[in-house]
Amino acid sequence: MDPSFDHAREDLWIFAYGSLIWRPGFDYVERVGARLIGAHRALCVYSFVHRGTPERPGLVLGLDHGGMCRGIAYRVVAGKRAATLAYLREREQVTKVYIERVRPVVLVDHAEARVQAVCYMVDRSHPQYAGRLNLTEQLHRVRHGHGKSGANRDYVLATVHALEALGCRDRDLHLLAERLHGIHEVSGAEQAQPAAG
Repeated sequence: MDPSFDHAREDLWIFAYGSLIWRPGFDYVERVGARLIGAHRALCVYSFVHRGTPERPGLVLGLDHGGMCRGIAYRVVAGKRAATLAYLREREQVTKVYIERVRPVVLVDHAEARVQAVCYMVDRSHPQYAGRLNLTEQLHRVRHGHGKSGANRDYVLATVHALEALGCRDRDLHLLAERLHGIHEVSGAEQAQPAAG
């Protein structure tokens, strides 16, 4: 990213699709529902730090190519722009599995207005890119993953809860959450079927 981007004299928009929805960790002046076109939320990143270790990786969300993603857009005042970007990079770029991008997002609560927002896309060429894992593999990783930010199970359940508060149902994450709660056992058909992003 061009260094001048960090110090631009305009407010900063950030698109959140996972833990930033329920634990942003930075000051903001506006929080609105938003849609990102051209990428989707997927449990496609092996976590070596926050929700797992290199020896026992957990799974966290990434923005993968294609589709659409509902989330939250945060507006940060210009005066806190550089500090907020520094915070996000320290949090999201620990192992460089994400690529910082500026993409147009639609603000759902603002008559479909569009803004340019920072978002973190998964790098498919990175060793931590997990791709499309089936439900059984996801369940195993999430049940056993634990990193410096806590249990992988808590991360998934907190994200599902936050999405429900937005009135958003993510089929694959909700199905995984049901298994984590022990509501259903995984059927043979589900084991054979890849998890959709």
